[in-house]
Amino acid sequence: MNWKSTIETREELLGIHTVTPHATAGFAIGIIAVHLVYPKLPGNVANATTYPFPVLYKDVFFEIEELFNGSDAIKNQIIEAAKYLEEQGVRAIIGACGYFAHFQEDVREAVDVPVFMSSLCQLPLIKTGISYKKKILVFAASGDNLDEVILNKVGTDKSRILVQDVGHMDSFAGIRYGSNSFDNKKLTEDLTNLAKKIVDENPDIGAILLECSDLPPYAKAIQSVTGLPVFDFNTMIDLVYHSVVQRTYLGYL
Repeated sequence: MNWKSTIETREELLGIHTVTPHATAGFAIGIIAVHLVYPKLPGNVANATTYPFPVLYKDVFFEIEELFNGSDAIKNQIIEAAKYLEEQGVRAIIGACGYFAHFQEDVREAVDVPVFMSSLCQLPLIKTGISYKKKILVFAASGDNLDEVILNKVGTDKSRILVQDVGHMDSFAGIRYGSNSFDNKKLTEDLTNLAKKIVDENPDIGAILLECSDLPPYAKAIQSVTGLPVFDFNTMIDLVYHSVVQRTYLGYL
């Protein structure tokens, strides 16, 4: 056993850990969020009470339409936000909008921690898990922008995907365009009615994915009226968290 491995073994036995120093610690998940002002309900990716573990946010400043379109002008700001989060010690980076998928490859190659910029990253997994005869209904904040180009960035295509735009709904306008308030009851009713109608008309739908980071608060209601698996940002974040922060199992035989 060489000197280096001897020291490492001794440090491990003594419980000594050497890490890059930070002013604060314990943020496993770093989240890049567009600076938008409107009520963020529990369940929203931008509401820290959504998670049973600490998360660290970094705002980016641009119009949401630039993100929907994948504007190259905002790429460097997004990459710098990811580097900042990495420097703070996060173990994985998330983007708080499905259309951050435009920059999945750019951010992934710019940092050394795992990157999942979009809820759309789950599409290959969902396709793997449901019958090839089944489709995935995707609720999108800007349906016209959910095209082959952005889907290719997360390793999939439009096959077996049915896109439903929800950004046009009046009850979603407070979120889509920014407002001090919106009618949460009305939005819940509109989303569940829409989901049930589409699933009733398309019995071959096998799962639902909520693209938008504002939609997880409605996942339970949507599942209740459709009976289908519902994936969203938080199903992805929970998965990523438990992959980068494994736990010791306690129990008995």
